[in-house]
Amino acid sequence: MTLSRQAPRTHLPPPLAEPAPVASEEAAERLAAFIRRHPRLLILTGAGVSTDSGIPDYRDQDGAWKRKQPVQHGDFMGSASTRQRYWGRSLVGWPVMRHSRPNPAHLHLAELERREHAELLVTQNVDRLHQRAGSRRVIDLHGRADQVICMNCDYRCDRQAVHDRCYALNPDFQRYQAATAPDGDSDLEVDFSSFRIADCPHCGGILKPDVVFFGDNVPKSRVQQALDALQASDGLLVIGSSLMVYSGYRFCRYGREWKKPMAALTLGRTRADDIIDLKLNARIGETLAATLALL
Repeated sequence: MTLSRQAPRTHLPPPLAEPAPVASEEAAERLAAFIRRHPRLLILTGAGVSTDSGIPDYRDQDGAWKRKQPVQHGDFMGSASTRQRYWGRSLVGWPVMRHSRPNPAHLHLAELERREHAELLVTQNVDRLHQRAGSRRVIDLHGRADQVICMNCDYRCDRQAVHDRCYALNPDFQRYQAATAPDGDSDLEVDFSSFRIADCPHCGGILKPDVVFFGDNVPKSRVQQALDALQASDGLLVIGSSLMVYSGYRFCRYGREWKKPMAALTLGRTRADDIIDLKLNARIGETLAATLALL
């Protein structure tokens, strides 16, 4: 079982024409019926849940990259210039994530948990908005962006403390502005060669956000806990994820193997469209609100 966040290098079929989005009311009726038949679900969420909170997603409705791929784990660990660029761009991008707030979709999912329809919520997002909305049974599959760890001595601190040090070391960067990119990144393009990195204050090691970068491995314990919950559940509900990354798609693979009913609520194509039982191409927040009203 591969645990890499990066999608495996297999050939994906060409994008199929995606049906036009359905009305939230129609989608809600179908989703409510699915939940009634399978009342205890493993819920898997992706970036589409957080876009209404102002956090950009990675992919378009065909599952293709909207911009250059994010930083790779090996590049971050092996290249000082990559780390300079990452932390310099983050000075612009991170405040958007830090100030983001849960949107109605997060609140509706917390309500599903309160109604005992969520065996577990597994999120590919690193923004912690599910927890802030009130969800309690959550696995942050790819970690959390608000914490930073030392890759040498396991020192840990709030991410904002590292950004404050970076601002102190690089006061000129406070004047830059750029479009926000996913996961605390930005589209800032300047000369980063003089950027001073804030290393670990205890051992001088490399500081890295406590997230699974692309090309890195999701901890086995997180995957196993999520798979155990999938086995114990009545079915799988995917919300706001294209599933193009294997770390999320694997749950549909296992769900099919274990004959679990599966549904997806997301705008656009998913990698699992050919193996799920119910695909709802509809707006997430509105559909969940109408679904709760029907349950």
